[in-house]
Amino acid sequence: MTDVRYTVRKWVKPEDLNQHGALFGGRLLQWVDEEAAIIAITQLGTTDLVTRHMSEINFLSRADRGDLLEIVYGVKAFGRTSITLDCRVTNSVTGADILTLDSIIFVSVDEHGTATPHGQTVATPTTERVRLDHLR
Repeated sequence: MTDVRYTVRKWVKPEDLNQHGALFGGRLLQWVDEEAAIIAITQLGTTDLVTRHMSEINFLSRADRGDLLEIVYGVKAFGRTSITLDCRVTNSVTGADILTLDSIIFVSVDEHGTATPHGQTVATPTTERVRLDHLR
C-alpha cells in the first residue's frame, strides 16, 4: 500500500534468552507487538487502540545472545476503524530471516472499548498525527 517503512533495532541481551540460550520467542513477540502499537498510534493519531489480530507467526531461525535484530514494519491497509501492518525480523549482521508476520491489525476504540472510526487513509512517515491528537 505504501513505501513508508519503519525500522527498529534490538540487541539480544542475556535477559532475553530462553533455556536453550536462544532469544525467547515471547520476548521477540513482545518487541514486535509493542513497536507495532507505537507505529499504529503514530498513524492513527490516537493512543486509544488495541491489538485485534496477528496472522500466523513464522519463526524461521533463531537469534542468539549478542545478535542485532532489525524489525521492519510496513503499513498494508487502513480500514474504517483499523490499520494493518506487516513485519519482518532479520539478523542485521547475517541477513537471516528470524520471523515474519503477514498482518498485525490494530483497532481504534472509544472509552468503552468499542471500535470507532479513525479517519485516516494514507500513511505518514512522521508523528504529527499524535501531536495533533494531543492538542485536541
